[in-house]
Amino acid sequence: MTRKILLLGKDGQLGFELRRSLAPLGAVVAAGRRDCDLTHPLHLARLVRREKPDVVVNAAAYTAVERAEEDPVRAMRINGEAAGELSALAASRGALIVHYSSDYVFDGAKAAPYTEADAPAPLNAYGRSKLAGERAVAATNPAHLLFRTSWVYGVFGDNFLKTVLMALRQAEALRVVDDQRGAPTGASFIADVTALAVARYLANGREGFPFGLYHLAAAGEASWHEYARFIAAQARRAGLPVNLNPEDIEPVPSAQCPAAARRPLNSCLDTGLLARVFGIHAPPWQDGVVHALAALSGSRGLL
Repeated sequence: MTRKILLLGKDGQLGFELRRSLAPLGAVVAAGRRDCDLTHPLHLARLVRREKPDVVVNAAAYTAVERAEEDPVRAMRINGEAAGELSALAASRGALIVHYSSDYVFDGAKAAPYTEADAPAPLNAYGRSKLAGERAVAATNPAHLLFRTSWVYGVFGDNFLKTVLMALRQAEALRVVDDQRGAPTGASFIADVTALAVARYLANGREGFPFGLYHLAAAGEASWHEYARFIAAQARRAGLPVNLNPEDIEPVPSAQCPAAARRPLNSCLDTGLLARVFGIHAPPWQDGVVHALAALSGSRGLL
């Protein structure tokens, strides 16, 4: 019997990759903003009742961190309340819910990478909305997988990697924050891990499946400044248009780059639990960036 997977957020960078990674596992019904408005609970209910999925993968999210400070109600509605409603709808069908959260649920004060057991303490409205979504999903559906990710980028959609590539085309110096650290994580890697977990669930069923919360990020760490310099060096090697050298990218502290939303200085996530339970070992963050730049060099229209 063909299993049905309902994917929300098909128009985002993660949704783009999930459509690829989930396709071999069953019939994937992919929905975007035009198909389902997350601000309206009835839209969600109609979609789930119509499609009758065995698995629901929720990659839909309010991701504008700065704008969330000005519109916290909408951020909470999409990232928190809608996530809980979707999870409850999945539970009513006995379906697995896969949901994604963020390193921004932490305040960044810890000196070491965060584990799943560390207490969240978000600094901004976006982080609070993502934490609310985590808690709502866990409370409404015992058959849940929650993946906390960090510094997500991909070949599709808007992200830091592509913003830096656009800036590198200019002949002016670039200033990038150097006191916030994390692990740049490719959307393709997150999608592949999701597919492996869902495949295990579909093959073995609920009995003994390790539901719960997992940190999912690339290995290693970097500051935004180190990340930007790596992008500059590798973009030139990939043949992408670059008018600045890595040394032209100036490091600056967060204090010199005022923003509406406070960011954690430490966004590093410990992925040991994912490795122990699922046998998935994260590759170095640099590998994913090189792969994405190679893909972009052959698909200039995505820039």
